[in-house]
Amino acid sequence: MADPQLMELLLHSGYGGPGTAWTAWRANHPGVPPDLSKADLRKASLRFIDLSHANLTGANLSGLDLTGSDFDGADLSGSILRGSNFGDEALAVSTSCKAANFQGADLTEADFCRALCDGSNFTEATLRTATIKWSRLNGCRFVGADWEGASISECHAYGVSVWGMRGTPAKLSNFNIASTDWPRITVDDLETAQLVHLFLESDKVRKLFESIGSKGVLVLGRFSEERKGLLDAIRRRLRELGFLPLVFDFQKPSQYDFTETVRTLAGLSSFIIADITEPRSVPLELQATVPNYMIPFAPILREGEPPFSMFLDLQQKYRDWMLDLLTYRSEVELLAVLEDAVITPALKLAADLRTRKGEGLRTRRAQDVAKSHDSARRD
Repeated sequence: MADPQLMELLLHSGYGGPGTAWTAWRANHPGVPPDLSKADLRKASLRFIDLSHANLTGANLSGLDLTGSDFDGADLSGSILRGSNFGDEALAVSTSCKAANFQGADLTEADFCRALCDGSNFTEATLRTATIKWSRLNGCRFVGADWEGASISECHAYGVSVWGMRGTPAKLSNFNIASTDWPRITVDDLETAQLVHLFLESDKVRKLFESIGSKGVLVLGRFSEERKGLLDAIRRRLRELGFLPLVFDFQKPSQYDFTETVRTLAGLSSFIIADITEPRSVPLELQATVPNYMIPFAPILREGEPPFSMFLDLQQKYRDWMLDLLTYRSEVELLAVLEDAVITPALKLAADLRTRKGEGLRTRRAQDVAKSHDSARRD
């Protein structure tokens, strides 16, 4: 809980300028983090206050003007900052929140204008209808944050992490993802900022992107617990042969449509191995994917299992890039022929398809057909 003495100082320290009780206490206690946990600060005047490294976990700072305050290294996890203002747009005065912890904080309708938030943690924070503009978000973590209706723009966002963010923002635009010594590189959403950062910063990731189109292999199937061994064996064999297996395992029947996910993975693959044994989800994804990608599909099926009803139609209609169905009696038998019966023909077909895609426009001339007919009649 908050220290009562510190609460008294903070609530009666005015704007925290030189000579105030709060400033004096901070000066006399260097290195001591103020304990303001679970404090109700809604009546405090916190403009230009030094709250660096303060423990503000669970504190209520709703509706406050926090312009010019220093929250560097402060722990605001679980705090409530609904409608709080972190910057003065007219005066271009910034609030510093470097390395602050906003994990799980309620920042609904908060206004981060020109805030310095480098290295801050917004994991699982609620940013619904919040505004973040002209701020520094370098190295910030927004993992699992809720940004429904938020407006985030004109920010420096080098090295942001945005995995699993929830909700739909009202506005995303103009994120500079370059480090300080690079020319400006601007993108219009944080997911792209994260992806391009990884691409630019990591040789390993860059090489992965460069090679994934030729080395990626999507493996589709519903692999129940007793069939997990087959999935792992196919994955290992592909790795041994220098491929990058991308495995989508329909572990159990589901009401969800995974079509878009499968389409994305298909676009990163040189060919696809689709195990249609026990087909309960795979048919839907194949029917939506096979027609849209000229990528070799290698269907496999355990002997004794019937293929799903629409499979024959797919095979007949898209035979140009679907290999003949390969049946197998056991995991051992399949692995023994995987390279010869699946990988080699799939790679050959992939090369043929690339050649076909690179061909120019094929044309015929009516006058040539007429000449041919005239020549035939004369003969």
